Amino acid sequence: MIPTEHYVALSAILFAIGGVGFLVRRNVISALMSIEIMLNAVNIALVAFNRAQPIAHTGQMFSFFLIAAEAAEVAVGLAIVISLFRIRRTVRTDDADLLKN
Repeated sequence: MIPTEHYVALSAILFAIGGVGFLVRRNVISALMSIEIMLNAVNIALVAFNRAQPIAHTGQMFSFFLIAAEAAEVAVGLAIVISLFRIRRTVRTDDADLLKN
């Protein structure tokens, strides 16, 4: 049986990789993928803590709701990326200043 600390360490490493990827990359698609990595790291932590306390399945329920929110985020984010590409012909975050006056 793998201890919960290993899952939490994996989750922290994935979250850090996603955070660095979000801050360093200038491509919108890479930033969205980094956000997905961060949300999946949270899912791992939720399921690991639920595994430690299996009486109530709250960790798994939160994880399922988070997966549904991730799907909505991907749909909205992809629509924004496609719209940005149609208008600016680029997907760089530096050029995404459409809402500025």
